[in-house]
Amino acid sequence: MAKKEYSFYPGCSSQKGASASNYQVSVDAMCDVLDIQLNHIPDWNCCSASIGYAGGGELPRLALSARNMALSEQANPDQDLVATCAACWLATRETKERLHQDENLMAETNEALSAAGLNVKADQNVRHMVEVLIEDFGYDELGKHVTNPLEGIKIAGYVGCQTNRPFGIDGESWENPKYLDKLVETLGAEPVENYDKKVSCCGGALAFSEPEKSQALIKDIIEAAYDGGANMIVTPCPVCQMNVEVYQDQINSKYKTKFKMPVVYYSTLMSVAYGKSGKEAGLDGQVIPAKELEKIAGK
Repeated sequence: MAKKEYSFYPGCSSQKGASASNYQVSVDAMCDVLDIQLNHIPDWNCCSASIGYAGGGELPRLALSARNMALSEQANPDQDLVATCAACWLATRETKERLHQDENLMAETNEALSAAGLNVKADQNVRHMVEVLIEDFGYDELGKHVTNPLEGIKIAGYVGCQTNRPFGIDGESWENPKYLDKLVETLGAEPVENYDKKVSCCGGALAFSEPEKSQALIKDIIEAAYDGGANMIVTPCPVCQMNVEVYQDQINSKYKTKFKMPVVYYSTLMSVAYGKSGKEAGLDGQVIPAKELEKIAGK
């Protein structure tokens, strides 16, 4: 029996061929070492965080996340609902908060869900995977599993918006959350001190609708990491990872910069430090190769 079990909502971006499929690969490798069992919610759907749902109104948007919550309550009762995607976590957490704040909205949501034979109580804890790692394991326990310390690598911890506002990580500052820095140190690497773009927005879906504005934000995020001497950036958010990594060529062309900064997930760092291969750590999914990690993992 696994040490810890959670009801798991993987989200759209984690699926095979999607932008964060390598994130899921690294999460699975990390969980294997930590003896975490992720019990996938059956027949889950999009959390509705996509900009495509923005015009649908509050009830349809919340009902999508509520359906996932209802399925989780059925399949995995007495387990916390955990997401690895920051947007999925935020959408689901918001839905829980809104349903508990508004009895009428709860009733309307359950009326909508009744068409599928479902009912939601919204009584499971909704947590991001980083909360699980920090609160249920702790840095000392996470450090015990390190076999390949990430020595000689300097890493900028880019938290972004969605795991920081409005809910944040318990016990962390909104202006300067330290959990990624602490995790980097736990794994044997060096965090960038005073990384001043740590909680800046990457532009999110503006990357599609307003690319110039988004790329200006991304440029500042990468530039600050270089200024801090970083070899790479680490993030807990698939949207941040994608935006900050994949648009570097376009930014270089526009601003005459020479960016080539790898952007990786915390679970990728952990998997490499835990002795997993590059493939198991999802390194083959990087657009910009994280060569320092490939060297440690033996590629």
